[in-house]
Amino acid sequence: MPRLALYALAVCVLSVAAAVVSFARGSWLGIVWILLLGVSSNIAWYYVRKAKNDKAAAAADKAS
Repeated sequence: MPRLALYALAVCVLSVAAAVVSFARGSWLGIVWILLLGVSSNIAWYYVRKAKNDKAAAAADKAS
């Protein structure tokens, strides 16, 4: 897994924890953490798919 995908995944986990704590304390600031979760999860999926596609393209170039 690419390093940037791992960093984005770590941000996902931390933002979930921050959202839970925020909502548990009665703060609506948790909505911001949920939005950050959405962005970071999309970034993680992007880099995972990009690495997969790059690997497949390299294998196709090597085969031909």
